[in-house]
Amino acid sequence: MKYFQGEKVVLRPVEPLDATAMFMWENNTDNWRISHTEVPFSMHNIHQLIEQFSNFRTSGQFRLIIVLKDSNKSIGTIDLFDVNFKHGFATVGILLAEQEERGKGYAQEALQLCIDYCRDHLELYNLQCFVHADNLASIHLFKKLNFEEIGIRKDWYQYKGVRIHEIAFQLCLKKV
Repeated sequence: MKYFQGEKVVLRPVEPLDATAMFMWENNTDNWRISHTEVPFSMHNIHQLIEQFSNFRTSGQFRLIIVLKDSNKSIGTIDLFDVNFKHGFATVGILLAEQEERGKGYAQEALQLCIDYCRDHLELYNLQCFVHADNLASIHLFKKLNFEEIGIRKDWYQYKGVRIHEIAFQLCLKKV
C-alpha cells in the first residue's frame, strides 16, 4: 500500500471498529460548520456510512482514516466524494478531528498521499475542493499543495447570522 504510507501518517480504509470515533467526530458541533451537518448522526447512520464507503465505485464516495504512524492513533479523515470516473474528477475534503494534532504537518502529508493516489492509481485528472473564506488554515493547506483558486461564491454560507464566501480550488493532477 505505497500510496497510503507517509513519514508521519498512514491512510487506511474505514473499518467497522472506527464507528465510535466517527460517531464522535461527526457529532462534534465544532465540525458542523465546515461539514454542513444539521442534525446529529445515530450510530446506525455511522454504520450505514461505513458500508457506503466500501462500495466506492457505486457510491462515488470514499473515506480514509488518518492515523499517526508512531502511535497508531486515529486523528481524522480524508474524503473523496462526487467522484466521476468518466470525466476524471473528484472533490476532496479533510478533517483533523483532534484539535491538538493540527498545525503539525499531518494534514499536508495526508492530502499529498491522497493526491498521489488519485493521480497514479485512480488516474483522475482533477481534484477540487471548496473552503470557507475564513478557514485560513485550509486555504493555506490547499494553496501549499498547488491547488489553484478558481472562483468565489459570495455570501454562500450562513453561520450564526454571518454570511461567508466559499472559495473553489482545483488541482490538475496531470500537471503535478
